[in-house]
Amino acid sequence: MQLCDEHGLASVAFPAISTGIYRFPADRAAAIAVRTVVDALPSAPGVTQVIFCCFAAPSGELHQAVLDAFGSPCA
Repeated sequence: MQLCDEHGLASVAFPAISTGIYRFPADRAAAIAVRTVVDALPSAPGVTQVIFCCFAAPSGELHQAVLDAFGSPCA
């Protein structure tokens, strides 16, 4: 998010990685990713869109559940 702010970027995408071959727990990965972005957004006020790029439906569902817990609108 800091780099987005420094370079004047309005959007950024984060891939859901490490949960496949590296077997990092997908639920923890989703929670960490979403929490980190939510916490960092105030430091990058120009960012208007964040995309969590999930490569499988279960990963997308986990990310959506975490986003829903924040009451975050998303498409």
